[in-house]
Amino acid sequence: MSTIRLTAAQAMVRWLSVQRTGEGERFIEGVWAIFGHGNVAGLGEALQGIGDAFPTWRGQNEQTMAHAAIAYAKGHARRRCQAVTSSIGPGATNMVTAAALAHVNRLPVLFIPGDVFANRRPDPVLQQVEDFDDGTVSANDCFRAVSRYFDRIQRPEQLLTALPRALRVMTDPADCGPACLAFCQDVQAEAYDWPEAFFAPRVWRIRRPGPDAGELAEVAALIRAAVRPVIVCGGGVIYSGAEAALGDFASRHGIPVTETQAGKSALAQAHAMNLGASGVDGSAAANAALAAADLVIGVGTRLQDFTTGSRTLFSGRLVSINVQGHDAAKHGALGLVADARVALEELTAALGDYRAAFDGRARTEWLAAVDLHCAAPAEGNALPTDAQVIGAVQRAAGPEAIAMCAAGTMPGALKLLWQPAQGGYHMEYGYSCMGYEIAGAMGLKLARPEREVICFVGDGSYMMANSELATAVMRRVPFTVVLTDNRGYGCINRLQAGTGGVAFNNLYADCNVETQPQIDFVAHAASMGAHAVKARDIADLETQIAKARPRDIPTVIVIDTTAEPGPGDGLQGAGHWWDVAVPQAGGSDRLKDAYARYIENRRNQTLVN
Repeated sequence: MSTIRLTAAQAMVRWLSVQRTGEGERFIEGVWAIFGHGNVAGLGEALQGIGDAFPTWRGQNEQTMAHAAIAYAKGHARRRCQAVTSSIGPGATNMVTAAALAHVNRLPVLFIPGDVFANRRPDPVLQQVEDFDDGTVSANDCFRAVSRYFDRIQRPEQLLTALPRALRVMTDPADCGPACLAFCQDVQAEAYDWPEAFFAPRVWRIRRPGPDAGELAEVAALIRAAVRPVIVCGGGVIYSGAEAALGDFASRHGIPVTETQAGKSALAQAHAMNLGASGVDGSAAANAALAAADLVIGVGTRLQDFTTGSRTLFSGRLVSINVQGHDAAKHGALGLVADARVALEELTAALGDYRAAFDGRARTEWLAAVDLHCAAPAEGNALPTDAQVIGAVQRAAGPEAIAMCAAGTMPGALKLLWQPAQGGYHMEYGYSCMGYEIAGAMGLKLARPEREVICFVGDGSYMMANSELATAVMRRVPFTVVLTDNRGYGCINRLQAGTGGVAFNNLYADCNVETQPQIDFVAHAASMGAHAVKARDIADLETQIAKARPRDIPTVIVIDTTAEPGPGDGLQGAGHWWDVAVPQAGGSDRLKDAYARYIENRRNQTLVN
């Protein structure tokens, strides 16, 4: 057997560089890296040596560079991804939040944190977190709960099995998620005689499991018997590449489609069967259809509480088509465990000429109401609403623009009001992680360079994580940031009021501070090299969106907004109840009223459908 002598780190990057997709591209395109003593001498040397065969990019923060990698994978519908490496200690634990984000959203990313010395000679090494009772534990054990596959590399030859296992998880449509290979720093530099065959290029194909014949027949029978079926479209439709199959299925059988955050834009908003957003942040048309449905058909959705109205929205029978059996069985659903595209195609054939009676008037009325809600004010207004901001961006953006966001007011507002072309929506709402937005926009633009990317971010999220704006400038990755400044956490301020609380610690005006902050976001963004401007009003915002399009660096457009009203306020029938527990005691009439409303709504919850 022919062998080649390499360090463990050199072997890892060489092996990763020859893992291919079915289209012949690298499955892991390259690695984001911030070096420290736990990875610079081992992985750092190996990455420098391999060069462009497995490129390295420098980020500004371990969490946000991982966010960029995650957005890249989401932008490629899980068909390509990136790796992220950090040193031991805070560099590694900074990535745990990002790993949780990837886990919740079922997105592939390879985390390679540096780890302690396997030989324990310098024990405890700088930044080592010691467990007084277990010498095998390190801080990287935090990744166990938020990784789909976890391994600690304590011998070079362990990579022979660990690397293929990690890639198997990352390319499996049912198990897909982050993998973590905690790499002991002394082992990174240790040499081993590797079989040359280990470095032969390998193709990883994403399988499409078909449905069980019995399950298929049972689900088809339920649909044929249904009078008012409704589809809930989740992110699995996009990851399966089932957009056309869903559109054909819905049109052929007269079954309207509602959308989750992850599933939005699988069908263009212009599709005649698309009723828009479902659930807590749902449209009047979608939620009315779901409430009246005698059969709800989930496709590729994990049925999160926002989708189900905390289990108060659906009253009919539930069918769940999902490649992951865990998701297919939720809420007492009849599961059809299969790839979304295969399942829809086989159900279409099984249903024959079945067609439900679909009336599109509610959809037409809803979209007309949205247009009015998002319309420009008759005169320039100094503090526009979030709906007016969305309307302005919608009017000024190109037809293929992708709106992206993650947390705060805008996710619910965009899900409710943004009218995308197919593929024109990118939301991280599984983990709803503040700080994803700027880095995520960069990762998304790297994945989809041909499309205009517009990042919506509130002042609160921007303050949490903005440093990858400098990275995007350095790499010449252009996207547009619409920074809405309502001077605090406006979304949670409204939730606080809605659950009986008083304004406290959310908006700056209600915080325990001596001086109200006057943050110059334009100057801050410009200091990192972005083109930054303050929009005077809604009309100026539209102008600045158009001006940003030809630039080759990020553009940050700041606009002051009001923290009130909420995005759906004034839209009849929009939204739904969300289960946020209200204190049972406290004394104030306001709290007692909120608790009474909470109990009334909770009576409508069904633990099993």
